[in-house]
Amino acid sequence: MKRPRWKTLSLRARLGALVAVAVALAVVTVSAISWGITRADLYDQFDARLQSYAQLAAKAASPEEALSTLRSTTTKPGPDRNNGLTVQFRSAAGAVTGTAGAIPELPPPAPEAPFSVSRAANVHRDGDRFRMWTATRSDGGTVQVAQDSEDVEDSLARLGFWLLVVSAAGVLGATVVGRAIARSALQPVDDLTSAAENIARTQELSAAIDVTASGEIGRLATSFNAMLGALSRSRDEQRRLVEDAGHELRTPLTSLRTNIELLIHADANPGRQLPAEDRSRLLTDLDTQAVELTALIGELVDLSTGERPSEAEEHLALADVVTAAVERTRSRWPNVTFDAELTEADVLARPAALERAVLNVLDNAAKWSPDGGKVLVTMSAGTGTVRVRVDDEGPGIPEADLPHVFERFYRADAARALPGSGLGLAIVEQVLTQHGGHASASRAGSGGARFDLVFPLAAS
Repeated sequence: MKRPRWKTLSLRARLGALVAVAVALAVVTVSAISWGITRADLYDQFDARLQSYAQLAAKAASPEEALSTLRSTTTKPGPDRNNGLTVQFRSAAGAVTGTAGAIPELPPPAPEAPFSVSRAANVHRDGDRFRMWTATRSDGGTVQVAQDSEDVEDSLARLGFWLLVVSAAGVLGATVVGRAIARSALQPVDDLTSAAENIARTQELSAAIDVTASGEIGRLATSFNAMLGALSRSRDEQRRLVEDAGHELRTPLTSLRTNIELLIHADANPGRQLPAEDRSRLLTDLDTQAVELTALIGELVDLSTGERPSEAEEHLALADVVTAAVERTRSRWPNVTFDAELTEADVLARPAALERAVLNVLDNAAKWSPDGGKVLVTMSAGTGTVRVRVDDEGPGIPEADLPHVFERFYRADAARALPGSGLGLAIVEQVLTQHGGHASASRAGSGGARFDLVFPLAAS
């Protein structure tokens, strides 16, 4: 199906045409109304004069006397103002008793309004149009006064001509003005388009667009800058994630390669076989490094894909999620005691992501707890929020490390000898941020570490 022609026009052409049509309609409408008002006013004046003529002629004894009286009362100098003036008398029965003037005989008044007072009747003779007014006479008869309306029609013709000229000029001017308005109004859009094309060509997301316009265009430019800022931050985070991941992966991969090469070299030289104890230790190291590498890759995937969550949010009882996470952690760390003091609170969250965040905090607490140590999990609801607090009995977090514990791949000096990737708490903060909450770390009253996870309550 062929598209309408107007849909193929550019936005600038549409806007220009719209402005031109709107202005043209306004000019034509004003001209037509002005001509109509002027016409009505001229004919009102003309009819008022005819009415006064008819009332004056009704006092005369004959049409000739009436016509002479009317001509003598004209006040306008120059050409005969009463051109085509005709006076006709009729009897009470309607018969014509005398006529004087330009028209041999005037038609009778309309039967339904024989003595018109509100408007005059039109009379056509030999291509000319006359206006006629009828009034009563003292003897019961009527007097009809008619006059050629050429002056009024000439005036209206001249006015119509000039209004037509003005309208044509207005339409032409509206077209020019419409193009100028479209060009001016869409200039910010052109600037925005050029900036977007430049960014697409150069891939330079830091090139912000100057916001010079106001209103909707200004909001569009501001929103575009905000989008560029978000894209720039996302790309920077991805680059840092790749750089940090490459740095973190280099160490376990180097260790794996070294151990594997050592085993290959030993197997290739029968005279230099490794002792069984050393070989067993190398294989154990390989297994441990492979497990850590697998965990690191899994957390990298979670951290990178977590920025684009695909899991739907649900109304959840937070206590059920925390309970499930505690049970899973308890099975992993049998030498640590977990106590939970929970309360009822509903949140709007993604179940798997929420449990993963709580699980990471519990794993961290258990990892730092001594054998036989206790991890305390409590919940408290406040105004619009609910807090999950995890306290352990480990050595605690040094003050210098507190601001960095949620950073990707950050590991305190004391943690470098322990298993882990340094991504678990970064995932916690990401999940909390995506759910409109926040995470914080501090020192517990027992001297160990304390983690607070704050979630907004679900709307009831």
